[in-house]
Amino acid sequence: MKVDKQTSAKPVLHHREEFERLLTDYHISDQAASTLANTTFVLMVAATASGRNTIIKHLTDTGKYYYVVSDTTRPMRLKDGKVVEHNGVEYFFRKEDEVLQDVREGKFIEAAIIHEQQVSGISIREIENAQESGKIAITDIEVQGCETIAQLKPDIIPIFVLPPNFEEWLRRIHKRSELTNEEVKSRLEAAVREYGIALEDDRFIFIVNDNLEDAVQAVDEVARLGHRDPAAEAQFRELAKSLRDQAQDYLAQYPNW
Repeated sequence: MKVDKQTSAKPVLHHREEFERLLTDYHISDQAASTLANTTFVLMVAATASGRNTIIKHLTDTGKYYYVVSDTTRPMRLKDGKVVEHNGVEYFFRKEDEVLQDVREGKFIEAAIIHEQQVSGISIREIENAQESGKIAITDIEVQGCETIAQLKPDIIPIFVLPPNFEEWLRRIHKRSELTNEEVKSRLEAAVREYGIALEDDRFIFIVNDNLEDAVQAVDEVARLGHRDPAAEAQFRELAKSLRDQAQDYLAQYPNW
């Protein structure tokens, strides 16, 4: 693929001050709010290496789910001079002026300035596409972003995917790639924060990804059929607490890393 200036450039946010002003007191349009209210929307949350994206792929492969892709102003990433991302797959890579205009018109469900150099968010366009397809909208999202969407749509379905135990979780983290100690530390510290936020919010439904087929079925039963198992959810919430606490203990054992 030919690399043009947009894909090879370092991310720069030219209208940062206006984005900051608009996003500080952001309101979605009435039309966007109506579309969101009438679409089933599943938010998949997880700490690193829990298998969230694999579950999402299996659900979308059934033809019953529509994966919602976020917009971003940053350019596609490069590796060895070649573009390694695809428009409409990892993100919709859009021009900053276009995103800014959509923010002005309230066409994003949520949007934020990321790393002080780009704006990313979920466009109502994708929710409209899910609604028109007759499928359930589903996306992966950071735990902090759920609160913003929940304020607009109280009936969202926020699902937090858990590994079955701490030892298996560590194995999966190390299996993903050759990580330095510092990278492992960073991922575990982020996970501790994410577990803490989710455990403070009763809306989160915890599901364990031990057997992939069972995990996919569990998510589908909650999202499509509305089936809930209070006893299992209470058990999994205790597992989330245990994973958080074990991660904290593990980090404390290696103060110098």
